[in-house]
Amino acid sequence: MIEFWLPFGAALLASAFMAWAIGAGSSGATPFAPAVGANAISVMRAAFIVGILGFLGAALQGASVSEAVGSDLVVGLTLPTAAVIVVLVTAAGLMAIGIVTGYPIATAFTVTGTVIGAGLALGGDPAWAKYTEIGTMWLLTPFVGSGVAYGIASILPRESVDERDSVPILAAAVGAIVVNIEFALLASGDRLASLSTVVAERFVPGLAGELGVSLVAAVVVGLAVRVDIARNGLGGLRRFLLVLGGLVAFSAGASQVGLAVGPLVPLVEETMITVSALAAGGGVGLLVGSWTGASQMIKAVSQDYASLGPRRSIAALFPSFVLAQIAVLYGIPVSFNQIMVSAIVGAGAAVGGSDAISRRKIGLTFGAWIGSFALAFALGYGVMSLVP
Repeated sequence: MIEFWLPFGAALLASAFMAWAIGAGSSGATPFAPAVGANAISVMRAAFIVGILGFLGAALQGASVSEAVGSDLVVGLTLPTAAVIVVLVTAAGLMAIGIVTGYPIATAFTVTGTVIGAGLALGGDPAWAKYTEIGTMWLLTPFVGSGVAYGIASILPRESVDERDSVPILAAAVGAIVVNIEFALLASGDRLASLSTVVAERFVPGLAGELGVSLVAAVVVGLAVRVDIARNGLGGLRRFLLVLGGLVAFSAGASQVGLAVGPLVPLVEETMITVSALAAGGGVGLLVGSWTGASQMIKAVSQDYASLGPRRSIAALFPSFVLAQIAVLYGIPVSFNQIMVSAIVGAGAAVGGSDAISRRKIGLTFGAWIGSFALAFALGYGVMSLVP
């Protein structure tokens, strides 16, 4: 028994370090960065709130990506404990470098690259179908995120478009999405469920009932935001911005915790620990990371990438929330830094053009994304090739 628990304990420590690094860097820094840039919330308060919301996202929605990282990246092989430790320490080390230097390293790139490299070195087969799915998401995210943010940021400031109409439309879309998010708390057996499913089953079961619940949620949320903006324009915008930031923080926890605890999934099959419990434990690490180390990265992302106001911040957060939930739904490991930085760049460029963003900073960040995957893959493959 001790032959299992000692290495497993070491793997847990490595996972905790990874969760801390993600909380301090990716999931802890980026969700509220636009709100901080818009002076809607202070840096320290943002770090505190994002930690709590990230934990809730991990506990309620984090199992999907965790299972994908732990089981779907390499075919025909279960990573041994030594490989899990190598994966987590390597990925967390690269993340720590990003935190110290102020350049957001793409967490999903480092973890995915290390897992694939280590798995292939140990004799596993490539999971080409999953790689295609992941690669498509990674490739489209910068274009979709920046494109949607650019479009929204181009429309909101126009005098011909009343904010009492345009912003509530976005709010209505957010409300419809929220009631269709699947939560572990609402699970029926092994099947996750959403609020729309649960409510519809009580009144009008099936697709028609779920669409009805979604429509009601959209109307209620849209009207609430419209009334708030009509009463206090700038205050209403900032309140909606903070709600969006909270939803993005929740989504960050749900998507990023799998990068910290996913490699442990094959190991916990020998214990009584469930994947949901593992994700909740990883959420604690995210929370601690956000509270102790996220402030530096929040400041870097909010100030160095674009000069954001409330409208452009809303434009950046909306596509970030949608993309993160798509990734969680399909169990795709995705970098939240990639999502948020792309959206911030698009929103910043819409109004301020090239003067509103730092081309050098963005170029270095994109280089760090590509380089982190290549380096992580090489380290994972190289280290495990040397292990007897």
